[in-house]
Amino acid sequence: MGLLDILQQVMSGAGSGGNAEAHFDQVTQHATTDQVGAGLAAAMRSDQTPPFGNMVGQMFGNSSPNQQAGVLNQILATLGPAAAAAIAGGALGRVLAPGQTQITPDQASQLSPAQVTEIAAHAEQAHPGVVDQVSQFYAEHSGLIKTLGGAALMVALAKMKEHAGDRG
Repeated sequence: MGLLDILQQVMSGAGSGGNAEAHFDQVTQHATTDQVGAGLAAAMRSDQTPPFGNMVGQMFGNSSPNQQAGVLNQILATLGPAAAAAIAGGALGRVLAPGQTQITPDQASQLSPAQVTEIAAHAEQAHPGVVDQVSQFYAEHSGLIKTLGGAALMVALAKMKEHAGDRG
């Protein structure tokens, strides 16, 4: 059974009280990280889900320090350290040493989910492509995506189905 078949099966059963998290697990076993990332990016841009910054902040709050550093480093790589350090009231600038271009897990754990929400929202305004970068990072940590809840998962699955259908 191919990914499109699984997605069609999941989406047709979703309206009958299906468990979005279980469906997402089933799909991620057969999808590439690029496919999961594209679905997540669509969910993060959707008007049916919370704003990008809120979703990143929520996943950040559920992440390990290594994962927290990873997502912040994606944002740093997109914006550049100087621009990133200046946003969110300088929250990143307070934890980054002068000239430092990567944040460590210890430094990342000093930031709150609310600060990361603000950092991500500013990053999206400055560089909308950051949504794709962050989505690809989280695609490698699909367990965190499930913390977004059923609505976001269903939007991601629907977008994955749409893209799988385009290729099939």
